Amino acid sequence: MVTAGDDRLVLMGAPGSPYTRKMVALLRYRHIPYAVLWGGHQNPPPGLPQPKVKLLPTFYFPNSDGGIEAVVDSTPITRRLEQDYSGRRVIPEDPVIAFLNELIEDYADEWLTKAMFHYRWYFDADRDNAGPLLVYWSLPTLEAPDAQKMADMFSKRQTERLYVVGSNDVTASTIEASYLRFIDILDTLIQQAGYVLGARPSSADFAIYGQLTQLAIVEPTSAALTRARSARVRAWLDRMEDLSGVDPAEDDWFTPKRAMELLRPLLSEIGRVYLPFLKANAAAVAEGKPDFRTKIDGQAWQQPTFPYQAKCLQHLLETASVLPGNAKKELKEIFSGTGCEELLA
Repeated sequence: MVTAGDDRLVLMGAPGSPYTRKMVALLRYRHIPYAVLWGGHQNPPPGLPQPKVKLLPTFYFPNSDGGIEAVVDSTPITRRLEQDYSGRRVIPEDPVIAFLNELIEDYADEWLTKAMFHYRWYFDADRDNAGPLLVYWSLPTLEAPDAQKMADMFSKRQTERLYVVGSNDVTASTIEASYLRFIDILDTLIQQAGYVLGARPSSADFAIYGQLTQLAIVEPTSAALTRARSARVRAWLDRMEDLSGVDPAEDDWFTPKRAMELLRPLLSEIGRVYLPFLKANAAAVAEGKPDFRTKIDGQAWQQPTFPYQAKCLQHLLETASVLPGNAKKELKEIFSGTGCEELLA
């Protein structure tokens, strides 16, 4: 059993978890020694604590008392690693580019994951594919009949929970159209710069990569759509898996001027779908509503409220509010006409 007592960071995760894939690739790139315990909270590793919220990946950090704490949520963990380990950072120093990174990472973690859940569980072929994989990723020695029973139970439960993340008959076309537009946008960004924010990977790249390890590889429907749309994006994912050989330089990041030239399509997509969702959800949470209806991209949208994503909007607003004046000015120029302007209001 690997423990947090040696010099490696220990985490539990699963290949079918986009956030696990995000963090494992990030650790490889940053040259941070790590050990992955493949599994899930239905069969947690013995001798290690349980997190308050059972999410993947779960990191097991040494604490000040000489014990171990179980920590989840990939975004704050990434920021913790930025503080604890020097070199090969994934958060840009320039406050303008850093805020863009924050926004794009949030979009990937919280909007693209809607597409991931949608394509995994909405269509019969994808459900039939995902159920057994999720079982065998955690329990590879399980007998086939028992695995199929578990897969059927898990698939039923996840399909019934689709509405929670916003995938339903009302929202399906909006999710699918947004995903295809994103693949086109990402294709262009990769061609022009290699990564989303320049010639070196950021935490936003790893967040996108995590979701696409499922959407473009695992789920049959979206994987076929992605390959047909962009061989470049599909190939980029294989490279993103291990960037340990990349030698980044500080001037590999976009300048604000370059960001304004290249990121407008992506920022316009975020302003078109993600920010309207965040605002409607936050308003419903503030009013104590269990669900909400709105319009996104001119189409009806309905789903239960999601308190965590209300916190995401609040975090973006608070981060924007403390930016230096010159950074706010540059961001206003970059955001002009994209629908993201309200973040700086």
